[in-house]
Amino acid sequence: MAPLRQSDTDACPGALRLHAAADGLLARVRLPAGELTGVQLGALRELTERFGDGSLELTSRANLQVRGVKGEDAETLAARLRAAGLLPSQTHDSVRNIAAPPLADTRIRAVTQRLDAAILSDPVLPRLPGKFLFAIGHVPLAADVAAVPSGELFAIRFGGHDTGLRVPADHVAETLIAAAHAFLAEREAQRGSGAAAWRLPELSDGPARVSARVAAALGLAAIEVAAAAPVDALEPGDLLGVLDQPGSPLVSVGALVPLGRLGGVPMKVLEKAARLVVTPGRGILVTDLERGAAASWTERLAGAGLATAADSPWVGVTACAGRPGCAKSLADVRADATATSRFVDGLPVHWAGCDRACGSPAGSHVQALATPAGYQVSRSGATTHDVQVAPVSQLGDLVAEARRV
Repeated sequence: MAPLRQSDTDACPGALRLHAAADGLLARVRLPAGELTGVQLGALRELTERFGDGSLELTSRANLQVRGVKGEDAETLAARLRAAGLLPSQTHDSVRNIAAPPLADTRIRAVTQRLDAAILSDPVLPRLPGKFLFAIGHVPLAADVAAVPSGELFAIRFGGHDTGLRVPADHVAETLIAAAHAFLAEREAQRGSGAAAWRLPELSDGPARVSARVAAALGLAAIEVAAAAPVDALEPGDLLGVLDQPGSPLVSVGALVPLGRLGGVPMKVLEKAARLVVTPGRGILVTDLERGAAASWTERLAGAGLATAADSPWVGVTACAGRPGCAKSLADVRADATATSRFVDGLPVHWAGCDRACGSPAGSHVQALATPAGYQVSRSGATTHDVQVAPVSQLGDLVAEARRV
């Protein structure tokens, strides 16, 4: 059953529409495919030091957030983001939601860039909800519409379903734009008396109906296919250290940002890179490096406080903003996670300050949920432990136990 919506649009923040949090306004900078340059990161560091709280926050969709912005600084912040190339449109800011593999090859990168340009040039797409997600390639996120490599072609998936549509690389952007239009048309057709759907899976028979609209609009014929298998995406721990780049002699160096908070010291190191990729697992890659430069980058990132080893206690550990940044939070979840985290070869854990559990991973995971009486630790939705104001040392043992599979 589709969620009960009060409005056609969601409240996702952006660089122009800021969210009011307990610690000030929050601006979200969208990074299609998580990409930015070191120069752009340097600009963001200067902006958060002047207008925010001095750190950047990494999101589960590989975007960046500036917290603690004052109302009188919002317009200046937007103008500075525009000058840095991080706000290319006044109208399409909230809909540039494109996910791609962090270690994307040149073909995926090119398709992603064409899709972003197509989104920006389409006058209808600002009507999309800010939660609507495009994807190119295998990603660990639930995309509304995706194009996944299938031999020389791309399979178009709708809400994770493969309906048999196949297109070449140079037609992917056109097809996904048509899919976004089809979603808008189908949600109007199914609107009823209330607000319209925000995500494709909320539509009745959404994948089949939206796919049929796309096929009719573009003259595509579906082939017969088996049910789509789940995408095989890399886990956060797989994106650490020196990493080979598909189809290239170049390498990347990956690091995790503890609890997704990127401070001034690591930002100053990272801004020396030519190309960076933020990952959905709250990590960051320095890409397109000669192999001989990888060891130096690994040392610099580790020296700046980022996690570069596969057995780091930060592998698989995420958290919402918590106190004092969020008024709804019942605990300083980041402080508690910092005090208790250890390396566990098992499920990821997300620390949540309230039952909204913002920023939770898409797949199976452990949740450490703050309650008025302590933390409730659960695995895959089933409560395994109820912690009643337990000492932090005991909480660490319980979370580690729940993560082991």
